[in-house]
Amino acid sequence: MESSGLLAVLALALLPSLGNLLGVALAEWRKPPEWLVGGALHAAAGIATAVAAIELIPRSQERIETWLLAVALIVGAICSASIAKATRKIRDRMGSAAGRATTWGAYAAVGVDLLTDGLMTGGGGAVARELGLLLALSQVAGNLPGGFAIAANFRSAKITRRHRLSALAIYPLLPVIGAFAGYTVLAGAGDVLTGFVLAVFAGLLLTATIEDIVPEADQPKAKRRISSPSFALGFGALLLTSAYLGQ
Repeated sequence: MESSGLLAVLALALLPSLGNLLGVALAEWRKPPEWLVGGALHAAAGIATAVAAIELIPRSQERIETWLLAVALIVGAICSASIAKATRKIRDRMGSAAGRATTWGAYAAVGVDLLTDGLMTGGGGAVARELGLLLALSQVAGNLPGGFAIAANFRSAKITRRHRLSALAIYPLLPVIGAFAGYTVLAGAGDVLTGFVLAVFAGLLLTATIEDIVPEADQPKAKRRISSPSFALGFGALLLTSAYLGQ
């Protein structure tokens, strides 16, 4: 395992938490307009879809049979559903205990998402540096609403600014831990394992996009003239980034 490659991937893993921290900064400053939130989330959905379609699935196809790729996509979808179920249980169990516990339950759920983001970034970075970068960048916009919501919940729960900022400071460490695990598993791995894991990541990303990001993006009721171009803009931006990074 090359230490320079690992360090680069761990640095990339800080990007997913950047979206949360930007959301925190917004919550501490002012609430953004709903059309902007909806547009940003549709752009994030476009980026995530492009990562799966342009990067993950083609790289997986180069390494494994199509039937195994299809199985891995289903496994990824199941993993995504399991993660969503686990985060809901965290919110429900802690929410039934006390008022502030609801906030801490949501805080823990976002932490699980960040850990998963880091796992994908680390695994992708072990395959190719540019893939790790694209995976990390794709998660920045999608994580912004989570950071905003958590910081806003902390404020409404009357948690002091010092305590809420101290708690949120833990977030950047979680994707780094996940990236270390992902990189360790795929660094030097064979084609079958690498292709299978990349397809699992694609299934996880696509399912999370359709089931989580898109419904959340539709909640602010952004008009189609904003949401549709935003989705296409996100997809196109990732397409161009992928093309020029590969040169």
